[in-house]
Amino acid sequence: MSLDHLRLPVIQAPMFLLSGPEMVIASCQAGIVGSFPSPNARTIQILDDWLSIITDALANSPKAAPWALNLVMHRSNPRRKEDLRLAVKYRAPIVITALGSPSEAVDAVQSYGGKVYADVTTIEFARRAASAGVDGLALICCGAGGHTGQLSPFAFIDEVRQFFKGEIILSGAIANGRAVRAAQILGADYVYMGTRFIPTKESMAQPDYKAMVVSASGQDIITSDAVTGVKANWLKASLIQAGYDLNNMPPAADINFLEAAGDAKRWRDIWAAGQGVGSVNSQQSIAKVVDQLTNEYEASL
Repeated sequence: MSLDHLRLPVIQAPMFLLSGPEMVIASCQAGIVGSFPSPNARTIQILDDWLSIITDALANSPKAAPWALNLVMHRSNPRRKEDLRLAVKYRAPIVITALGSPSEAVDAVQSYGGKVYADVTTIEFARRAASAGVDGLALICCGAGGHTGQLSPFAFIDEVRQFFKGEIILSGAIANGRAVRAAQILGADYVYMGTRFIPTKESMAQPDYKAMVVSASGQDIITSDAVTGVKANWLKASLIQAGYDLNNMPPAADINFLEAAGDAKRWRDIWAAGQGVGSVNSQQSIAKVVDQLTNEYEASL
């Protein structure tokens, strides 16, 4: 499976509760990799339906980019084995593992020619994933929306390149075409871009969420592990709306993706975004966003 024919070296990042079939299909048809986290489909049957919709739609678009399925591999996720089974059933071109070891997915996905990328936030996690035989590492750096890393992309990619020769995705406040080019200069093969796609018409975000992203700037981002148990970047206004005291945030929550996959109110009303949110100034279709990114990227060459 090759990514050589992408219009841009961009992966529309898998975003919890925000990305689904419509976003994936639109991204792929626009020439970038579309992805979604499997827990966004509330049941195994819904996930099966979504994967059928995606594969059928893209089968009729021979020039479309590949799609990716994001699997939560944490032991608290009871669906991880069934989700992986469906990834194999539909021969997902790319499987992105997160919050757990990618080892369960590597042999299964590579057996049919698919690629496995692992989200990593530290050098140690990068070494473990590399030793598991993944095709690529997604380096989640400081500034990324949702679950975030703490390392500078300059330091992270340089150290990982000393022991890993596979493909690298760089993530963290990348929201325009110039940043895509800058990531390539650092040594990345691709970039994750999430926040830029939150206010698109194909996003499953609530209208107020989309509007908040468009109006926000970098100073409106708060990093906290109080919501999910993992450090994440959140929109300040949504934390305040949910009743949090920004000067007295509670201790880290327990990591529990069984609850995360449910309809808990906190997951609907507390909204994530990255530090690059200031580059997002309007609500557009994914096609128009990719057009704009392409123009910015080409102007930077």
